Amino acid sequence: MRSKKQIDLTKPIVMVGLMGAGKTSIGRALARHLGIPFIDSDKEIEKISGCSVVDIFSLYGEKEFRRVEEKVIERLIDTPPFIKVISTGEGAFITDAVRKMVLDKSLTIWLKADLELLVKRTNFRHTRPQLLNTDSRKILAQLIKERYDTYALADITVETVDENIHKTLNKVLNAIQQHKNNQKNQKETK
Repeated sequence: MRSKKQIDLTKPIVMVGLMGAGKTSIGRALARHLGIPFIDSDKEIEKISGCSVVDIFSLYGEKEFRRVEEKVIERLIDTPPFIKVISTGEGAFITDAVRKMVLDKSLTIWLKADLELLVKRTNFRHTRPQLLNTDSRKILAQLIKERYDTYALADITVETVDENIHKTLNKVLNAIQQHKNNQKNQKETK
């Protein structure tokens, strides 16, 4: 595994992708490895609202949830400590204002997973508003179709598979280092 000193971060890392892709588990492992804070934006929303994401969706609707989500992510990015890992909900990056903000102010990492892995990881969980009382495979397939082109706008894409967390973490660390090297090379050639 890479040493913490090999990756010099100048802005927060924001994890994006569909539910079940590993944003929270990989984000938490990445933050621990780098010795920086980890924050799950959905947990922050629940903390300030006093109710679960599922309850916010059912009581106030998705539009109100997205409004609150944007404000929370903006606060997380703009307040110290500035170097941290933020895991976002699956719809955050799809929202134009949130996407513009995180692309401008952070290093975005899309954890891309295939349908089978997403279904496996999201089955039997009751914390996913879009998957409650429905055919999760069908919904996830539709979300892949609708959202993967937008997620591809992230700075870095890491393909996730059904492997142990350390292997995926190493892929993420290598991708960050490669991205930083590419940026450095681009600056040198200008």
